[in-house]
Amino acid sequence: MTEDKKMTEPEPGSVPEQAEEKAEEKQLNAVEEKEEKRENGGDRNGEAAGSARPAEDEFVHPEGGWGWVVMLASMWCNGSVFGIQNAFGILFVYLLQEFGSEDDPDLRFRTAWVGSLSMGVIFFCSPIVSVFTDLLGCRITAVGGAAVGLVGLLASSFVKSLGPLYFTYGVVFACGCSFAYQPSLVILGHYFKRRLGLVNGIVTAGSSVFTVSLPPLMSALLKNIGLQNTLRVMCVFMFVLMLAGLTYKPLLPKPVSSGKSRGRCSALRRVFNVQIWKSLGYRIWAFGIPAALYGYFVPYVHLMKHVEERFGTDANKEVLLMCIGITSGIGRLIFGRVADYVPWVHKVFLQVASFLVIGLMSMMIPLCNIFGGLIAVCLLMGLFDGCFICIMAPIAFELVGPQNVSQAIGFLLGMMSVPMTVGPPIAGFLRDYLGSYDVAFYLAGIPPIIGGAVLCLIPWVEQRERRKRQQKESDADANGMLEQMPGQQGDMTKAENPESVI
Repeated sequence: MTEDKKMTEPEPGSVPEQAEEKAEEKQLNAVEEKEEKRENGGDRNGEAAGSARPAEDEFVHPEGGWGWVVMLASMWCNGSVFGIQNAFGILFVYLLQEFGSEDDPDLRFRTAWVGSLSMGVIFFCSPIVSVFTDLLGCRITAVGGAAVGLVGLLASSFVKSLGPLYFTYGVVFACGCSFAYQPSLVILGHYFKRRLGLVNGIVTAGSSVFTVSLPPLMSALLKNIGLQNTLRVMCVFMFVLMLAGLTYKPLLPKPVSSGKSRGRCSALRRVFNVQIWKSLGYRIWAFGIPAALYGYFVPYVHLMKHVEERFGTDANKEVLLMCIGITSGIGRLIFGRVADYVPWVHKVFLQVASFLVIGLMSMMIPLCNIFGGLIAVCLLMGLFDGCFICIMAPIAFELVGPQNVSQAIGFLLGMMSVPMTVGPPIAGFLRDYLGSYDVAFYLAGIPPIIGGAVLCLIPWVEQRERRKRQQKESDADANGMLEQMPGQQGDMTKAENPESVI
């Protein structure tokens, strides 16, 4: 009997013991993987991220309440920041008169640097702003940024030459705008989830409202009180922006980390979040959009001067910016609402269509020999500009998850700074040496078409990654079922190896 028992017991290296060891190892790996997902804020896409973040599942977005006040404050932020930036074409004409002379061959090139540098710095500072937003919160970052922007704009009103404007308007004012702008996008994810597309559309429509209303207001102010006093009046917008930032009360719970080592890793991740770069789809998105924007800001800077040269100084050039602003606002409201009902993969195709239309419309500007044609071009350009703008944040939320969205948006905007900065000066350079803006507008339409083609790769890449994740999950479920039946597995092993019980 003793010998029979010894013969029936499994040897140390037998199959059942190896199976048990493998099961324990897989269970340990599964636990570690879950802990890593929880620490990193979940998976990259919204569906997987939701299952990996229990703390976030427990949090219910208000979908309203105080969130509507936050939405209006964010709307004012977008309007005051980008309304002033988009109306630079009006300031551009007066800067040429105030600080230059027609005998200067590089006049337009040097003057365009003021506006393009300002727009570029807004985006260039965004990665730094994202770090401050993660460390200090949306409220402190936004209020401090608005205060810096107020100082920069006020200092610009006392400048007597073009050179200092590069620093006061192009750097200080723009840096403050950057710190005020990005928290206005991040805070919306604390209050809205189901209506996030609609809310983003309304918020980004703020810049459209200001783009429509500021050009005639600034033109009247410039004619009546001059450049310096006009800049001082614009400081009122930045002061109200400081008050708006006080409404950004955070709601989302911070990710919980256990242990000193995990605490240090979490703190390091808040400074530089490498998790977002593990997503191939995000990497394509973060490089494709900047590639499309080399000509994006050119019409906002040079369209006013092009109209003067083509149709005369008496042409109602401000109406073109108004057309872009009106249809851009309509586009943001329409496509923002559409984005709530469209899968995120199709949101990328909306951006692709936007870039294609914007590129074609830029090329059409020199071909318009009647003012009505130019109005039609601006209406279409504004509509799809609104589509591109309003779905940026929803795509970012779904690509990397809410916990990583601050730096995802920050790094994207930072990479957009280079094309936004160099495009208008290059267009001004071409105008100074070729005698017209035609070539500049033709070339401005090429990058959006190329960038849109690059973005077409994202749905294919993400679908491939999703299939891999589903295969991993199915394999893990199968292994889990085997782990729950260790006794049956041993019996099956004995049945498959009858010689072991003889």
